[in-house]
Amino acid sequence: MTTPMTDDINAIAIGSDADSQTHTHEASSSANADDGSSSNAATPASSEGQASRQSNLQRIQQRKLQVYNWPHNKKLLKLAIYSACQTPECNCNGWKTPVAQQTARPNTRTDNQPLASFTDPCRNCNHILEKHVTQLQGLSGAEINRLLAAVVDVENIFMSMHREDDQDTKRVYYFLFKLLRKCILTRSEPQIDGPLGQPPFEKPSIARAITNFVLYKFNTLPQREWQTMYDLAKMFLHCFNHWNFETPSVRKLQVSNPEDISAYQINYTRWLVFCHVPAFCDSLPHYDTSLVFGRTLLRAVFKSVCRQLMDKCHSERDRMPPEKRVLVLNHFPRFLGLLEEEIFSANSPIWDPDFKQMPPNHLQTILDKTPGKRGEFERVTATGESRDGFTTVSLSSGCIKQENLKRSAESRSEISSGKRRRLEESDDVSERTVAEIVATISDPNYMCGPDALFQMQAPRDEAAKLEEQRKLIEFHVIGNSLTGPVNKQTMLWLIGLHNVFSHQLPEMTKEYISQLVFDPKHKTLALIKEGRPIGGICFRTFHSQGFSEIVFCAVTSNEQVKGYGTHLMNHLKDYHIRNNILHFLTFADEFAIGYFKKQGFSKDIKLPRAMYQGYIKDYEGATLMHCELNPRIVYTKFTSVIRRQKEIVKKLIDMRQKEVRKIHPGLTCFKEGVRSIPVEAVAGLREAGYRAARAAPEPAHDADPAPLRNLLHAVKNHAAAWPFLKPVDKSEVPDYYDHIKYPMDLRTMSERLKARYYVSKRLFIADMTRIFTNCRLYNSPDTDYYRCANTLEKYFQAKMKEAGLWDK
Repeated sequence: MTTPMTDDINAIAIGSDADSQTHTHEASSSANADDGSSSNAATPASSEGQASRQSNLQRIQQRKLQVYNWPHNKKLLKLAIYSACQTPECNCNGWKTPVAQQTARPNTRTDNQPLASFTDPCRNCNHILEKHVTQLQGLSGAEINRLLAAVVDVENIFMSMHREDDQDTKRVYYFLFKLLRKCILTRSEPQIDGPLGQPPFEKPSIARAITNFVLYKFNTLPQREWQTMYDLAKMFLHCFNHWNFETPSVRKLQVSNPEDISAYQINYTRWLVFCHVPAFCDSLPHYDTSLVFGRTLLRAVFKSVCRQLMDKCHSERDRMPPEKRVLVLNHFPRFLGLLEEEIFSANSPIWDPDFKQMPPNHLQTILDKTPGKRGEFERVTATGESRDGFTTVSLSSGCIKQENLKRSAESRSEISSGKRRRLEESDDVSERTVAEIVATISDPNYMCGPDALFQMQAPRDEAAKLEEQRKLIEFHVIGNSLTGPVNKQTMLWLIGLHNVFSHQLPEMTKEYISQLVFDPKHKTLALIKEGRPIGGICFRTFHSQGFSEIVFCAVTSNEQVKGYGTHLMNHLKDYHIRNNILHFLTFADEFAIGYFKKQGFSKDIKLPRAMYQGYIKDYEGATLMHCELNPRIVYTKFTSVIRRQKEIVKKLIDMRQKEVRKIHPGLTCFKEGVRSIPVEAVAGLREAGYRAARAAPEPAHDADPAPLRNLLHAVKNHAAAWPFLKPVDKSEVPDYYDHIKYPMDLRTMSERLKARYYVSKRLFIADMTRIFTNCRLYNSPDTDYYRCANTLEKYFQAKMKEAGLWDK
């Protein structure tokens, strides 16, 4: 996220970005409709709570409708508070009420009274209010209403923040407040980037696991009893999606493990940002809790949620209809008990991403008879109506994942034939062929001869992996503690690692190494061989910032060049992925840069500076490097998976060559006087897989400006676009135009786009490329301008490819 959550929350109380009194009044008039989410303890979604929640959401929507119906000028007056002054060289980012007007108009204003007039001066910059809204004059009514909806959401968050007692929650509200304020100011859509990651945060999701649980546990039940379990699953997911979870400060009183508390704090922040606050502020992207979280969060909150949920059910038993009372008080505890066993079981199949289970017979019959209709059971998990689009599993007849519903060929003849037709049309490889190839290359006798003994380009960590399989080496994450006992073996290993680091890193003082290795905040991944440490990686994790800093990395000299360093780093990556930390930072000296580059580190730091500045230690003469982890990769198995895929592809190529290897007679038509023939007429070309290229001719008329306009808008809103938004000022850079003969900038491109200058996409690409080329020509590689050009160029090319406009 580009805005740090550690900003001073009290800054908003003095109106640092807008008139605090005006803002407070407007917020109080509309944000009373906030969802009342400021309690610290977890609260169930009871009938009263759900009714209150719906009532609050209704009030928020009514407030927005009321604002939508304002006259156009009144809308502009409202948005002026959140709009930057358009006077040249003015840095005011929002109109502020004059002092005299505040005195004349105390906070007794109603919606029928004017907010201000267009000639009122701003208290901050003294420019009239009209100068703050000139850029809004040409916007459509829908865009104005979208901005006003964001204003209402800003005011709701503002009031929620001031009612909140928990400081961590308050910081999140403040972050979202600043994010929406910035989006209104720039008229852009809110995007939440940064170390929190993007949904889904864990796979399989809670909804998918509950679906697997119902299929796994109750598959053999009669239809009526299965329907009961299905209804209970729906009820549990509904409650979970509307649950108000307890704050990390409350949880600290119940849990003693620091790692559990840190993991919960990250998930709690994610839940607030992506699930809870967007439920009443629909300007932010909203996701259902059960669709984007997985086992970690469910394990953390399951017992307390169940306890409070059952307490609530017992307290409301007298108001329930008899049939619902039997369902909730008799069947629900049994359902939750069985679910708890699977959640906390180490080997439960419901958490297997490749879980395979047929639906019950009665449901399968319905699915077979209604191929075009969505099955009832799919509503247990993700829904097609959710705006996030993260549906984890689909149990409809047309969209059921094939790996979850494999049946015999006899019972699925129509589906199999349809699938074969699709494979033939797409020229894909059948599953059976791939299975045969996998069986062949898995055969110990498949590879023989010199290739079996002397493999070409063997992975760097292959030898280390073999030693680990033979139990010759072990890997342990160890650390010191000042609050609990540390066993003797751990302390001996820490001392051994201290000796390894001291010997291999002579420029570091022993005192400094001791300070970090034995610091409880630091941990070390130790490589143990014959009972003693021969290498390790010392690191510190900043859970609130979402990254770890690697401070020491070394392997003893007589054990180097054996792949231990690569295997150490792969274990460290897997360890961090399990703990939802996806970023590494380290300062590498000139001798270590090569090693870190091989491990996926780069000098291009993708984390915002605000996320790590002040957290990590700076080293003179060292280079800061960054590595972003992919949570879908198991790094310790990555090379073997790639090698297996390579073998499959080679085998497919061999099979294809054998199919098309056929000698055709030469062409005799030319001897008979034929001057030319179509390429497709050459015998054997089609069998070899030749397809005639269909090159779309470049249109002679004007290219469609809509995709180019959208793409240019996205480029201008990128964080790295700030140096290129307008032409270079000659007064600031006098010699720029002496070196750059053909300048270009994004403002000029916008003007050319409006004038329909870009009759083809090639002209558009040429102007954009000229921006980056000019920047790199004038600036040196170590400048921010040069780095911005590289970053923005990559983003531009990626967006062009997404839009299907890139043919290079």
